[in-house]
Amino acid sequence: MKAMIFGAGYSGKAIARVLAARGAEVCGTTRTFEKSAGVAAAGARPMIFDGTALSEKVIEELAGVTHLVQSIAPGKDGDPLLRLLSDHFTDRMPSLRWICYLSTVGVYGDHGGAWVDEDTPCRPVSDRSVERVDAENAWADLAAKSGLPLAVVRLSGIYGPGRNGLINISNGTARRLVKKDQVFNRIRVEDIGSATAFLADRVQGGIFNVTDDEPAPPQDVVTEAARLMGVEPPPEQPFETAELSPMARSFYGENKRVSNARIKGLGFNFQYPDYRVSLAQLLESGTWNIPA
Repeated sequence: MKAMIFGAGYSGKAIARVLAARGAEVCGTTRTFEKSAGVAAAGARPMIFDGTALSEKVIEELAGVTHLVQSIAPGKDGDPLLRLLSDHFTDRMPSLRWICYLSTVGVYGDHGGAWVDEDTPCRPVSDRSVERVDAENAWADLAAKSGLPLAVVRLSGIYGPGRNGLINISNGTARRLVKKDQVFNRIRVEDIGSATAFLADRVQGGIFNVTDDEPAPPQDVVTEAARLMGVEPPPEQPFETAELSPMARSFYGENKRVSNARIKGLGFNFQYPDYRVSLAQLLESGTWNIPA
């Protein structure tokens, strides 16, 4: 397997670590040279891609790629990789066997706390989720024309080493915002890596929710992080009167419980199925505050 990960950031590096550990040759793109060391530390050969042009070096590597992972978020102008590759897709990657597009459970929109699965129609609320739906559809069209399997991996709120509620408790930035009946799903970044590798190994196409087992109120996660740290949790704040950025407030406009049954049905097991198991492991392992 030769994998190319476009956008080797927090999730992309987690995917690279798993694939590299299994013996795959992995390349990962980053926007700046300064971030190359982090990509290399994850087991991937770093390459520069700023979203505007493909370098000769990247084009040369694409010729041998068998597995492609696109982790770069789209913008108002659509998916940056599709803009550059769609007209020469199979020509650039004649060895390609499998495509993975990392998306978000935000594409489902608001369902008033009800359960959703991969067959639930997309009703995106935010502009960024609308862009994600458009990108998913564009990749699906290209994959169909190319005769290649496409795995669309829809992710919930990502956390893990260096990005978690324990850090927020430690540095005093944690807030217990309470909105009646609000729940969110989450996903540990290492499970993103394992799930993507699981699908890559099987050259598996389809849409898959990669998320934990337990959608939960956000204030409960803060309370658990404080308990583990041995401190009092911050006071509860009503969501309606809290000072929040427009983006932060927009997340609370979507309320749903996301099922992960489809990928489990293929035999995948989540290592961190809920926030309690995960936060305890982060603290006990000492990885909770390492640089992300």
